[in-house]
Amino acid sequence: MAYASGDFDSNLAAAAGDDLALREELRAAFLESLSQQIDLLGRSRCDGNWEVAAMRIIGLGTSFHAQELVDLASEALDGAPSDPAAVRKLSALYNRFADERPS
Repeated sequence: MAYASGDFDSNLAAAAGDDLALREELRAAFLESLSQQIDLLGRSRCDGNWEVAAMRIIGLGTSFHAQELVDLASEALDGAPSDPAAVRKLSALYNRFADERPS
């Protein structure tokens, strides 16, 4: 899957305008929240906790217009709770978001 940074970065730019500090603050908040939710997902040992973490990731992806994130979290939600493959996919996407810097 290719990470379509254009939508995510465009939405950050639209929200922050010309304020680069605000844009970076929004990016940092997104990454921190995503990291926490992926961690919770990975530590989930019951269906309810898995579903809550996956839904939070879907909400985060929707808020930041990160469709690939929404798709992967939806896949996790539809799949078997505690599926390590789903956590790995979301972690890999997190790393791509963290490594990507706007131009």
